[in-house]
Formats: sequence, structure tokens, C-alpha cells
Amino acid sequence: MKVLKNGSDTACRRLLLAHGAGAGMEHDVMQTLAQGLACDDIQVIRFEFPYMQKTRADGRRRPPDREPVLLDCWRQVVAEFAHPGLFMAGKSMGGRMASLVADELQPAGLILLGFPFYPPGKPDRFRGQHLASITTPTLLLQGERDTFGDREAVAGYDLADTVQTSWITDGDHGFKPRKASGATLESNLACVIDNMRNFIREH
Repeated sequence: MKVLKNGSDTACRRLLLAHGAGAGMEHDVMQTLAQGLACDDIQVIRFEFPYMQKTRADGRRRPPDREPVLLDCWRQVVAEFAHPGLFMAGKSMGGRMASLVADELQPAGLILLGFPFYPPGKPDRFRGQHLASITTPTLLLQGERDTFGDREAVAGYDLADTVQTSWITDGDHGFKPRKASGATLESNLACVIDNMRNFIREH
């Protein structure tokens, strides 16, 4: 499996970072987060699920693999890059899959970047039931107007005490704000990185 590493193999903490459904590990946001977060004590390792590996090989876009395949991929990556200070993180779908196996794999912590609580426009199709009972220390970073779960919707959800939520100013699903908000994508991603770094160092 091809991975991208930022930071030293000797760092005392290691973050495994998974992509979302439609973009791979080299997407600009993934790149910005990995490069911004990596430092002396934090290594970031990006990887891709099997369907995205195939797309990389032949250029043909594919839908995501079925859930069991995605979960097994997470298990394999955690086993391959085992570390005493291991954290799991993922954008959207990658984070949702991580959250489904986090209690089983027992990382030091879990970071959810834009959790897809429901498909846009379909709040009745809720996909975050397990977050009411998750025992892994979890940081949820969500854009205030994310169409997969905005601030108003998430306020009504039952989330476990282990889940700490930080809202990103006027952010959409990719954390991008509107110009009128006064925030920028750069400032929002810097905020995401700061939150991630603080959470990792606290755990």
C-alpha cells in the first residue's frame, strides 16, 4: 500500500489520516492538514482505501468499497503502522469508518473531520447512532453549515461524553466559509490543525 508520510518515524505520536469518499490522499485539504500538523512529536501518515488505490492505478473513478472492505482496510493500516501513541482520523467517510472500529482498535484518540451524519437534504437517514456510546476519546471538527450535519442539527444529537465538538466558522463540508463571514479557507484549516494538535498532545 502506498502511503504519504509527513514528520519523523521517531515521533512520539502518529496520526493515520483517511480521505473522504470522492477525493484521495493528495487532495489539497488533506495535504494542507498533513503538512500543517506534522512536527517533531507528531507524524502523519495518509493512506487510501482499495477503490481509490485502483482509481490511482488506472484513472477510472469508482464508488467507495462496501463498508466491510473499508473497515478491514482501517484494521490493516492500524496493524501495519502500530504505534504506542496512535491516533485515527478521517475526512467524512474515512472518519465515519474509523469511528465504527475505534473502540475495537483502541487508538489513543479519534478525530472526525466533517462527520457525515446524514446525506445532504436527508436528515432522517441518520448515520451517527454509535457516537452516543463510543468510548474512544474523540474530537469532532465540523463546519457550522456542513450539509452533512450543521450546527443546528448536531445540537440535537445524543453524543457520548467522550466526544468533544469544535465548530469551524461558517465552514461547509470542506471547511470553506463564505466571503461575508470574514473567515477564509486558510484560516479555517489553520484552526482545524490547531485543534487537532492540541487534542493529540492532550491524549
